[in-house]
Amino acid sequence: MGKIIPKYIFVVGGVISGVGKGITASSIAKILQDKGTSVTAIKIDPYVNIDAGTMNPTEHGEVFVTVDGDECDQDMGNYERFLNVDLTSINYMTTGRVYQSVIENERALKYKGACVQVVPHIPLEIVDRIEKAQKNAKAEVTVIEIGGTVGEYENILFLEAARMLKLRNPENVMFVMVSYLPTPSSLGEMKTKPSQHSVRTLNASGIQPDMIIARSKINIDEKRKEKLSFFCNVPISHVISAPDVESIYDIPLNFEKGGVSKIIAKTLNLKFKNNKSKQEIAWKKMVDSVHNSKEEVRIAIVGKYFDTGDFTLSDSYLSVIEAIKYSCFHLKKKPVIDWVNALEFEKDSKSISKLKKYHGVLVPGGFGSRGIEGKIKAIEYARKNKIPYLGLCYGMQLAVIEYARNMAKLKDATSKEINPKSKQCVIDVMDSQKEKLKKEEYGGSMRLGSYKALLKEGSIAMSLYKNKTISERHRHRFEVNPSFIKQTEEAGMIFSGVSPDGTLMEIIELSKKEHPFFLGCQFHPEFQARPLAPHPLFDGFIKASIKHKNS
Repeated sequence: MGKIIPKYIFVVGGVISGVGKGITASSIAKILQDKGTSVTAIKIDPYVNIDAGTMNPTEHGEVFVTVDGDECDQDMGNYERFLNVDLTSINYMTTGRVYQSVIENERALKYKGACVQVVPHIPLEIVDRIEKAQKNAKAEVTVIEIGGTVGEYENILFLEAARMLKLRNPENVMFVMVSYLPTPSSLGEMKTKPSQHSVRTLNASGIQPDMIIARSKINIDEKRKEKLSFFCNVPISHVISAPDVESIYDIPLNFEKGGVSKIIAKTLNLKFKNNKSKQEIAWKKMVDSVHNSKEEVRIAIVGKYFDTGDFTLSDSYLSVIEAIKYSCFHLKKKPVIDWVNALEFEKDSKSISKLKKYHGVLVPGGFGSRGIEGKIKAIEYARKNKIPYLGLCYGMQLAVIEYARNMAKLKDATSKEINPKSKQCVIDVMDSQKEKLKKEEYGGSMRLGSYKALLKEGSIAMSLYKNKTISERHRHRFEVNPSFIKQTEEAGMIFSGVSPDGTLMEIIELSKKEHPFFLGCQFHPEFQARPLAPHPLFDGFIKASIKHKNS
């Protein structure tokens, strides 16, 4: 292989936030990967936060965790899922992280006495981080998503960095503008003017887009394409219609129909190694399953992040939702996922019977005490009524509490997080976390990233993974308290996955004699579920749910 000449594609957004930059960046990267090009992706968040770990999921969405323990934006999850690769902290940056590095370098005299300024030193640090990520991945093309919307004060310095990189590599940098074309109901006509203004604002930063992804409810017509081409100085063939679709997994295929790969190849002078890969064929089969699977599997996600509506909820549990979908699509089933508010079961105990209509019950991760008793009631109902149950992180801890209370005769069983004064904290804070909590060191201080676990022979977990040793991603402070393990085991709970040193409980389950599928894990398997490689625990859960439905 000859020397790599790095190419860079910046994806920016116009008109409104949430327009689909992350999925656009993921889709572009996916298309290039399918053509035999080595690709990596970077997310730039304009927040001053060092990472996403301290952000409220109801406002910012899910916190995704990388293999090396970085807490980052959910778009990093999209990149991993679309590309089927593991990314690391080098692929994610925030304003806070960039400024922190520059200040640390200044304190270490790395600028050799120069006057350190916002420009050029902040943009140069951004460029340096982009180039390091490219070298780390040995990528021919690096796709960089700049968060926020063009015109916002927060992302000006990132646009300045992109301009500088373009100046250095005029033939090897291109810009993609993802902009929204509204259709006001009172007019009934799609309007291009907001996108025209967004492109002009981008021009004011010294950047001209090479391609416009025109987001809208329906396909844009030729007249609208002509307007965008004429007023935004973009060839009409470089205006790509991107209407709302049933599934985000349609988007790479739609982009290819619009000629996106040809535009990129022409703009960056790229030569593709192949036209149709095995991955692309497999992707099309998966998308076919998305659209043509008819038999429904009804799954209840019992959670608490409901304060600002269903849209936020979907973002809060994004990876969980997608992991359920992948296993359903793999089995050619149609997932029907309902959000069930745990608080409802606390207010009205009779309402718990609504879970009877579901084929599977899942309790995802979370923090805090709100809604906990409702979740525990849901777990008890699933256990007693033989409904397949999957508990993730907090969902495993609550399953241990429920079993300890009702089967191990520890009636006051709880978590130190819920009731610190209880004498029966079957879930306790990790020793390594106690000092951090005393010092109020919250950001980036949990058990984060990938850790190995050993599985018990003959267990459900072992039958699903088909491996003795596994590696999964974590994000938590609390663990099963060793003081109560023996008593819980004697009552029938099986600790089928443990840390290599045997001190931390990673997976719990009940025997098939007691329950068809009752399993919880301390880690987050959803972070490693991929469209073309569903996660074994979710596969087991969905297969059990299908069996429960048929029975």
